[in-house]
Amino acid sequence: MPLSLYVHVPFCASRCGYCDFNTYTATELGSDVQRATFHEVLQSEVRYAAATLDTNEPVDTIFIGGGTPTLIGAEGLTSVLGEIRRNFIVADDAEVTTEANPDSVTPQMLEELLAGGFTRMSFGMQSNAPHVLRTLDRTHTPGMSVQAARWARAAGFEHVNLDLIYGTPGETDKDLRESLDAVLDADVDHVSAYALIVEDGTAMGRQVARGELPAPDDDVCAERYEIIDDVLDAAGLEWYEVSNWSRPGGQCRHNVAYWRHHDWWGIGPGAHSHVHGSRWWNIKHPVPYAERVWSGDSPAAESETLTDEQRLTEAVMLGMRLRTGLPNAAFDAAIVQALRVQGLIDAGERLVLTRKGRLLADAVIRALLSGQVLASEVLCISSLSAGSSSSSA
Repeated sequence: MPLSLYVHVPFCASRCGYCDFNTYTATELGSDVQRATFHEVLQSEVRYAAATLDTNEPVDTIFIGGGTPTLIGAEGLTSVLGEIRRNFIVADDAEVTTEANPDSVTPQMLEELLAGGFTRMSFGMQSNAPHVLRTLDRTHTPGMSVQAARWARAAGFEHVNLDLIYGTPGETDKDLRESLDAVLDADVDHVSAYALIVEDGTAMGRQVARGELPAPDDDVCAERYEIIDDVLDAAGLEWYEVSNWSRPGGQCRHNVAYWRHHDWWGIGPGAHSHVHGSRWWNIKHPVPYAERVWSGDSPAAESETLTDEQRLTEAVMLGMRLRTGLPNAAFDAAIVQALRVQGLIDAGERLVLTRKGRLLADAVIRALLSGQVLASEVLCISSLSAGSSSSSA
């Protein structure tokens, strides 16, 4: 089974009010962590991972996320990628992605990233409406996302993604449609769209708790999802996972590896890993993480070995999010029929969520898991990629 690598760069120029990711601004870190040399810490864990895994399996996908990875510069990012290539067998056609904020790149940086071996760019657009960006505490202005995507295309990137967030307080249908128009104008081959979730402990969470902002409305979010699906589908971007659309060949192979329950090693503070049924996650704060790495010890904070029941549950939870779905024969026939009658699934040889089912995906998955699931049909992870559809990876 191919291996994937995730690298977490924990730095952000400022903190977005809705974000609860493991990220830190320069003010929060002070002088304890040197952003300019953090790539050296990551390279050290790359070497540790390669020595620990002792595998000849090729690395098929590499994804550098954050945070804002481009804050360590093209040289820092390409040096980490170079260390991966020196220590792992990387497939000739490996997908290599880095995330970026639209205001954190220049045309020259994008050209350097492409020359350094990156094949895919993912930009956090979120919205093209000024007041929505302000509510989300985003630092870029409308138009920057389209510009960054065009720069990436001009540099030679074949695969470019834009992320959207919908359901932000104050957003209107018109705002969303204009954001979608901007996405299509950027000529990207992949779009991710996520409903805003207000997390406890965030600045936005406190605003909602104090009544300064209304909480996102579930019914409004459902309507916005349908708008997104209609507009993108009409433009030739088909859904292949509940929150992701792409042109043919534009699917994010790295994320598909997660949804198909493949193995991956997570490098960086707070990064999670999943290898051969074991899962662990690194120390979250960059300072003790770096100290552990430099000492030559594992940076893992905790670990667990998944039971067969956990693996089965996760395989269903992840596999049903994909357009390829899961084998019909694995599930209780009466439950399948009830979900089909409710219009939540298409039930052929494989179960696939309808659009109504995508809106209620968690409920569908709970219903499927409530019956007798045949582990032999689902736990054969290769079966998750056995189905075919017009947008299968």
